[in-house]
Amino acid sequence: MKKIAITVIAMFIMASCNENKNQELINISTENTEIMQKHEKQKIEELLREYEKSLNTSNAKLAQSLYTKDGIFMPTEAPSGIGSEGILKSYEFVFSQIQLNIEFFIEEIEVEGNMAFAVTSSKGSTLIHAAGDTIPEANRELFVFEKVDGEWKIARYMFNKTEPKNQ
Repeated sequence: MKKIAITVIAMFIMASCNENKNQELINISTENTEIMQKHEKQKIEELLREYEKSLNTSNAKLAQSLYTKDGIFMPTEAPSGIGSEGILKSYEFVFSQIQLNIEFFIEEIEVEGNMAFAVTSSKGSTLIHAAGDTIPEANRELFVFEKVDGEWKIARYMFNKTEPKNQ
């Protein structure tokens, strides 16, 4: 009877040790995932800052370089720029019409494997070349990102005005 009791106690202790080790492994795994997520989000924030720079400097080539080869740019009230050449042409057209001076505000970034999305808003001003007028600019944006060859790129981008147009 003593042998059975000792065996049961030993098994209970071993099981408790395994549970503690399993919990430690889960905690380490969760911690590593959080660190990796933070790193990926920082890379996406850097990409968004570079995109902001491309808009404020009217640099269509830079904007194009931030997209995947099959990316899609979906501007408000304009045709979508699809694929690398379509994106370049869209930005060249936009920048021939206006000069932006905006700042992005990142509201949310979520990463899942090699895909991610960000919700942002932007505020600033727009110089309309044809009229020479500068008007307020305010948008909300949705970005979808894809990690290609270890680097985050914009896969899809859509925005719309947060202020209605004057009728």
